[in-house]
Amino acid sequence: MSQGNKKASVLLVSKGDLGEIYSLRNGSGMEARIASFGGTVMSLHVADARGIFDDVVLGHDKIEDYVDKSPYFGCLIGRYGNRIAKARFTLDGKEYPLTANNGTNSLHGGPKGFDKVVWAAKPVPSDLGPALELRYFSPDGEEGFPGNLTVTARYTVTEDNGLRIDFTATTDKRTIVNLTHHSYFNLAGKGDILDHQVLLNAKRFTPVNASQIPIGELRPVAGTPFDFTLSTPVGARIDDDDEQLRFGGGYDHNWVLDKPVGELGLAARVCEASSGRTMDVLTTEPGAQFYSGNFLDGTITGKGGWKYTKRSALCIEPQHYPDTPNQPGFPPVTLSPGETYRNTIIYKFST
Repeated sequence: MSQGNKKASVLLVSKGDLGEIYSLRNGSGMEARIASFGGTVMSLHVADARGIFDDVVLGHDKIEDYVDKSPYFGCLIGRYGNRIAKARFTLDGKEYPLTANNGTNSLHGGPKGFDKVVWAAKPVPSDLGPALELRYFSPDGEEGFPGNLTVTARYTVTEDNGLRIDFTATTDKRTIVNLTHHSYFNLAGKGDILDHQVLLNAKRFTPVNASQIPIGELRPVAGTPFDFTLSTPVGARIDDDDEQLRFGGGYDHNWVLDKPVGELGLAARVCEASSGRTMDVLTTEPGAQFYSGNFLDGTITGKGGWKYTKRSALCIEPQHYPDTPNQPGFPPVTLSPGETYRNTIIYKFST
């Protein structure tokens, strides 16, 4: 049903052992439900072309199910989004071993990354729309990373129908930081995403080896299944005979964005014809991981009893490139005392 013409609000929905759940609703009726556990977007109701609101993200009905049944549904990712090869890196001459949780690699900050902790949450004033600030203190050595890191993530449901995330972080010791957001989107709210049209603002991507670690090359997308410089259905070439597609089981790669690092600009546009929904993804980051839900296999039953099968959703994760600490040619991810890490991601919806 239509939910337009509602008053903008931030409401505490529930509170329990795993923290709080808040509802953020703008004046047009767009609503996000956000849990302080993992900074998780549990639902995101967005209008279609007829003004009907549907939930466009995968997840679970209960926050307890996100503890051990979730492949990063809707959460905040840190300290390091994506993979670090062989779960180790060297900084200022010292090697830091991490916890391997993706074969021999570290993925998304390790087995207890920022997606598996309870953040301190509080509503905050904002001229952009209803906002919720999350704060987490990551102690020196957590999952092997150096430095005491203080992180804030501010979620805003903007009055122009965007879900905006503003990250900041500071440290007392040289460290690495690469934060992102990991919602699984299905703009139809059902079915698979093979007919979703995707445009990526990138003429290059970072090819990977068989363990999905970048080989250090920035490869042109022209003439490959990775060319989304024009809007293209996800399923158009996903099953092509291509080594990179075989390594990822489909798309699970980082694209090198055609915009200056640190400037807010377009990363991707996703359109879905049956609902008329369009999602623009904007970011200050240099890359974006496009993941086509290849590892969903029907073993997870999510909201409303929906069994999440292969390619039920897609992710667009703005970020620095995977394995940057071990790739000297990639834009750096180091953060020093006295500096402030900043990163803005916006998922903006229209019809």
